[in-house]
Amino acid sequence: MAHPDPDWWRGAVIYQIYPRSFQDSNGDGIGDLPGITQRLAHVASLGVDAIWISPFFPSPMKDFGYDVSDYCGVDPMFGTLRDFDALVARAHELGLKVLIDLVLSHTSDQHPWFRESRTSRDNAKANWYVWADAKPDGTPPNNWLSIFGGPAWQWDTRRQQYYLHNFLAAQPDLNFHAEEVVAAVLAAAQFWLDRGVDGFRLDTVNFYYADPDLRDNPALPPERRRAVVEPLVNPYSWQDHVNSKNRPETLGFLRRLRALMDAYPGSTTLGEIGESQRGLELLGEYTSGGDKLHMSYAFEFLSPEPLTAIRVADVLAKAAEAAPDGWPCWAFSNHDVARHVSRWNLTPAAARAMITLLVCLPGSICIYQGSELGLPEADVAFEDLQDPYGIEFWPEYKGRDGCRTPMVWTDGVLNAGFSAGHPWLPIAHEHKGLAVETAENDPGALLHHYRRAIAYRHAHPALARGRLAALGVLGEIVTFERVHDTERLFFALNMSDTPHSLPRPAGDWRCIGAGLGTGASQDGPLTCGPWEAYLLKSAEPGGAHG
Repeated sequence: MAHPDPDWWRGAVIYQIYPRSFQDSNGDGIGDLPGITQRLAHVASLGVDAIWISPFFPSPMKDFGYDVSDYCGVDPMFGTLRDFDALVARAHELGLKVLIDLVLSHTSDQHPWFRESRTSRDNAKANWYVWADAKPDGTPPNNWLSIFGGPAWQWDTRRQQYYLHNFLAAQPDLNFHAEEVVAAVLAAAQFWLDRGVDGFRLDTVNFYYADPDLRDNPALPPERRRAVVEPLVNPYSWQDHVNSKNRPETLGFLRRLRALMDAYPGSTTLGEIGESQRGLELLGEYTSGGDKLHMSYAFEFLSPEPLTAIRVADVLAKAAEAAPDGWPCWAFSNHDVARHVSRWNLTPAAARAMITLLVCLPGSICIYQGSELGLPEADVAFEDLQDPYGIEFWPEYKGRDGCRTPMVWTDGVLNAGFSAGHPWLPIAHEHKGLAVETAENDPGALLHHYRRAIAYRHAHPALARGRLAALGVLGEIVTFERVHDTERLFFALNMSDTPHSLPRPAGDWRCIGAGLGTGASQDGPLTCGPWEAYLLKSAEPGGAHG
């Protein structure tokens, strides 16, 4: 469906749905596509522009849908293609765009492509995956590691070769150096575009290509290791992954994908960059120039690192430098990281401040299901764990199940309204009192603040599409301006539990944003209470200050 504004994605607010955990419609304990359709009115009520649905394709579910066995279908546990069409139709009725998750860097080992590829070294799909001979001593061809633990190579007895898997052994990596592979994945994207989707979230977009010579990754000195994407207990973080991912060949593929997308006006792409060292640099490479990805996100605000005023300013400055004409997308939570209320140990006031900050950031933004309720990370017992990543590195790293527990809709009913059956993950007890229905009936609930904040972003072109200017830090306060042809805004946020004050910016400014609970001082210095924000508007047009 064409949108009257093909650039609708610029500044958009995207709501991420993890389908297993959103709403179960048939009582099997697993969320599904009809369940999403049933609950779309809630999503639309937030004022968001689009939904991003995590994978629902046929899959053995070794990595819960990120191991795809058919790019052009729906797994029966989630429904049918007809159910998907109904979901898209309902979303469009509600004014919501639909992005779906495309997992192109790897498939399931049960995908027909891989099943054929592994039969011999000379079949029609022999080079569709990354195969390599063993070293003379039988060990893997190089030192590359899997994010999920151990070597990134699995021995196959039929081909008498190793195949590459950056994730589980059940997720073999496609060989993007093969033209047939590129054509096949582009055809899969076109299948969904023809079906009416408005774009794609591209999983692990920096993993598409590996060094054709399979050279070793160099070691990463301890002082450069960062727990941005993977925990430091994982040896994967000890390598500089210059050969196993982040390859320059990726840019050529992204240009071909963009050419396809441009044939569908109003469609968009959102790339995930899984990289601890060069995430923002790659964001710039992948989104600059207008001929590759529309937007992309790195893990800078998804990491366990505390979010301080200095940290916010540092990330925004580096992003602006890396991608001056690119387009970032920011999120504080998603299906891969601990929920930010727990990750940053936020008070209720701080949780409110975080969505205020998020809607004022340059670029586009993503909100993960349940964030609007202030859900904390669920504590999932080891015997209930489903995530292979958590099982492998328990207890130092508990995996991703804590952010994937089912959505809570109504307190006091079976499974908080998620399912009439036994849920695939337990409903967190501490979540039940935060259910949607409870929040709707509480005027002070975080849910209403989310709605106000999102509406504020839409009401101000400077927030949605303006450029970043005058970035600064004063103690625990981060400040910046957002500048658009029609308006210029000043934002300040005290990111601490103690009051601070700062001088008013030079010029004629008036306080706005009272609906967001921001400060309302009209004269003199701005006194910021704990986790209080200020939003000021210049009396002069956006361009008047330069």
